[in-house]
Amino acid sequence: MADTTEILRMSGVDPRKCMRCGKCTATCPSYNEMDIPPHRFVYLVEQGRVETLLSCRTIWKCLSCFACVERCPRGVEPAKLIEALRLTKLRPQGGDHLQPAQLADIEDDDLPQQALVSALRKFSK
Repeated sequence: MADTTEILRMSGVDPRKCMRCGKCTATCPSYNEMDIPPHRFVYLVEQGRVETLLSCRTIWKCLSCFACVERCPRGVEPAKLIEALRLTKLRPQGGDHLQPAQLADIEDDDLPQQALVSALRKFSK
């Protein structure tokens, strides 16, 4: 599946900057639902334990609210790492099933533009 190099490339995050202070975890609103807290998630990416992370609940419980990113004193972005793992898991399941030409067909007044952009990012390579 994916290796650590690919996850780091996708996320643009350097997990070596993490000092494991736990501020990201303390700020996370969904921490109680996660099996691997954000600061430990960063550490496991640094250690190359991608396969372990692909099977954890944390990639689905992260709200992508970026509270952890705002709180980190070192600029490590745990949410971006989690999102990269989530995409690594999702992309092979669906392939390229959303094309830019299809956006006009699914757009309506009640659908937030951010949802369309997010879907396009997640489901196209």
